[in-house]
Amino acid sequence: MQKTKFSKINDQFNNIFVGFLSSSWKSKSINIISVLTGYFLFANFVTKFISEGRNELIMVPIIILIMEIFIRIRPSSGSSFFNLWSIVDKVRIGATYAVILEAFKLGS
Repeated sequence: MQKTKFSKINDQFNNIFVGFLSSSWKSKSINIISVLTGYFLFANFVTKFISEGRNELIMVPIIILIMEIFIRIRPSSGSSFFNLWSIVDKVRIGATYAVILEAFKLGS
């Protein structure tokens, strides 16, 4: 079959939305465990952070700054650090989910 612009766009679309299904079980399990670990760690962190109620104005911007810096330093996919970065990025995604869920629980 000839590679047309439409077929390339279709392949990219399938890779983005259905690419998770074509990956190995090892990759899937590491990704899920990383997201759940990030959620667990930050859900506990946020609960403890809210119950103490001090240094909130300092800690929140620092956490946001660290997450933004981490997003910006993405290595190339051929790098030896890419797998480690991918795992830590999934932990960050789980942490972000925990923070947003906690905000919905508090109603703010």
